[in-house]
Amino acid sequence: MSAQKMLVVKMVESIPYGKVASYGQIGVFAQMPRGARQVGWILNSTERDGELDISWWRVVNNQGRISIKGSGKNTPALQKKLLEKESLQINDKLEFDIEKYRWKPTIKQLEALGLDPFYISHIQQKYPSFLTQGNN
Repeated sequence: MSAQKMLVVKMVESIPYGKVASYGQIGVFAQMPRGARQVGWILNSTERDGELDISWWRVVNNQGRISIKGSGKNTPALQKKLLEKESLQINDKLEFDIEKYRWKPTIKQLEALGLDPFYISHIQQKYPSFLTQGNN
């Protein structure tokens, strides 16, 4: 498995129960700014390859929509069901308030995941809404 793929998987597995992250947010955390599509492809390939059983359903569109295309066994209906099991409220149009459920790790959590402090500083400056404010 490539280092990039491993980092995406590591970030997706860090999303806590009851929280979500956008494809773009995972891309930023996995050191691929503007990598939302790449994150989607990586998650799709792990399903097809049977490589890993990861919490793919916690990665959603940044607009607060389930936008999975339903390749293979992972469908929009299954993603909705899995998120609702985690107490997310999703309407019939597969939409929800992403900010209510968005995973916002602390700087310490990103450091623990192995991100470079210089890169974390970049995230703080460019994507402050992706992080919990403070160093907790």
